[in-house]
Amino acid sequence: MAQPNDVSGTAALAICESLLLALNDRYILPESEIIGILEDAAAAHHHAPKGETDSAALHAAVAELIDGILAGGNSVRRR
Repeated sequence: MAQPNDVSGTAALAICESLLLALNDRYILPESEIIGILEDAAAAHHHAPKGETDSAALHAAVAELIDGILAGGNSVRRR
């Protein structure tokens, strides 16, 4: 069985992606703004202070996941 944090994180990611898609679909935020939001989020984790090994590994994994979302276009319906 998945850990509760994994479930919570996956649910939060799905909700955020759906919100970004809805904001774009309704012309509230353009694609460039959504991409900027994702790039800012990834950068925050790429440049997180290097401290504990566990913390550094978590930040690296989060940054990699967000970079993958950007590359795959999961949160933006590219026209």
